[in-house]
Amino acid sequence: MAYQAAFGAEHLLTDQQKARAFLHAEMTSCPDAPGLPVWEWIGAGTLRIHLAPWRAAGLPGEWLARLFIRSCRPRPDGEERFSALLRELDALTAAGRMPFTRDLWRQEKERYLEHGIRPLHHSETYRAAERPAYRVADGRYAPLLTLLTACGGRGVIALDGRCASGKSTLAQEMADIANAAVVHMDDFFLPPDLRTEKRLGEPGGNVHYERFLTDVLPCLGKGQAFSYPVFDCSRMRMGESRQVLCSGLTVVEGAYSCHPALGSYMTLRAFSDIDAQLQKQRILERNGKAGWENFRTRWIPMEEKYFAAFRIREQASVILQARSG
Repeated sequence: MAYQAAFGAEHLLTDQQKARAFLHAEMTSCPDAPGLPVWEWIGAGTLRIHLAPWRAAGLPGEWLARLFIRSCRPRPDGEERFSALLRELDALTAAGRMPFTRDLWRQEKERYLEHGIRPLHHSETYRAAERPAYRVADGRYAPLLTLLTACGGRGVIALDGRCASGKSTLAQEMADIANAAVVHMDDFFLPPDLRTEKRLGEPGGNVHYERFLTDVLPCLGKGQAFSYPVFDCSRMRMGESRQVLCSGLTVVEGAYSCHPALGSYMTLRAFSDIDAQLQKQRILERNGKAGWENFRTRWIPMEEKYFAAFRIREQASVILQARSG
């Protein structure tokens, strides 16, 4: 497990098509496992996805295959992670918190390291007794897995939350891995003629929710492709149309996606959160100092006013917390 946590699944992928075929066959044949979660952390930014619970949740095997293949990339810090995990095991064993003695652990560790760091495979005895069926994935997919298991891979997800918390990135991953259709709230920037003092003084008043109601809402959940015009902020007028794919899963991503004026169109409310320090760091890296000042004095206060007025975070069924790294 320490090797999996440190290096991920890179050693398991030599042929993508064979890996896909083997996963689909294993998912079909593996026994039910009602006591297991769909996924769990195994340490060092790595998680494990159990095939039987994934199947029981009604999630397509192809989605897991894509996720697994994307996770199979070399980790430059793998040896460093592995050494840190071995040191942690040293400490746990010395404290008597492991089901084996300190001497036995030292002997087994020395025997293993004598032949170099390498992956180990389950013994036939373990396979026969436990019948393990899982895939290892990168921990950065935890938010995606949280949403997929919460919605069952179907419906309309409203992904609201704080700026720089990863909403757009997550929505793109949902599109790439789960074929999700995506609607961006940034496309509904309030046009100049509506920016009155009264309107901008309203919580969430800086989003053009009227246009969302007419251009998007009637199309959601219909399982049909559609399009809507995008507001071009660089020209301050309507621009080209965005095509939204036909899909059984749609993600409406961005702040104000849970605005009360939009009603209860969603089947799942999610809130993407981030602590203030990490938020500042990300915005500085992405937008520079001038951009950060604009966010600090304008956009963030508007968001926070909206979140507080309508208790957006409190009403979410799923809370996602952004992590550094």
